[in-house]
Amino acid sequence: MANFETLYKDVIKKSLVEKFGYKNPHEIPKLTKIVLNMGVGAAVADKKKLNTAMEELGLIAGQKPVETRARKSIATFKLREGMPIGCKVTLRRAKMYEFLERLVNIALPRIRDFHGITGKNFDGKGNFAFGIKEQIIFPEIDYEKIDDIRGLDIVICTSAKTNEEAEYLLSAFNVPYKK
Repeated sequence: MANFETLYKDVIKKSLVEKFGYKNPHEIPKLTKIVLNMGVGAAVADKKKLNTAMEELGLIAGQKPVETRARKSIATFKLREGMPIGCKVTLRRAKMYEFLERLVNIALPRIRDFHGITGKNFDGKGNFAFGIKEQIIFPEIDYEKIDDIRGLDIVICTSAKTNEEAEYLLSAFNVPYKK
């Protein structure tokens, strides 16, 4: 079992009940999934870029990514419906907690001039989304082998009903917010 998973079960659940006064154990907010998305606009011209992006995302997530395809044709981007334009991974259970632990303890502190993630990225229903500009902050990526610097989007989905509950849950996992 991951360290963050035991932390949630032993410590965070109790502090959530104390702060918000939940009566039913199913009311207590928890992490449901983490979605990693990497858009590769250059994949329209070069298929190899999508393959390397999928390999890198697979290394970061520890799980095989799924290719995402364009829903609509956009002539100005030379994009047709059904063309591959990115990849994504959905992490759940143990892999989700393991990724969050690596993100918070290893990857985010490696960002140059990092002062925290802005706390404005909640959607009103307890989900938190933010972007990372460089995939090289993850230790799984070999700096010598990368061809392009790519960013990725991270969405942390929780079962919280409000932003306040979700922010308390994520701050209990030591997610660094800007003050």
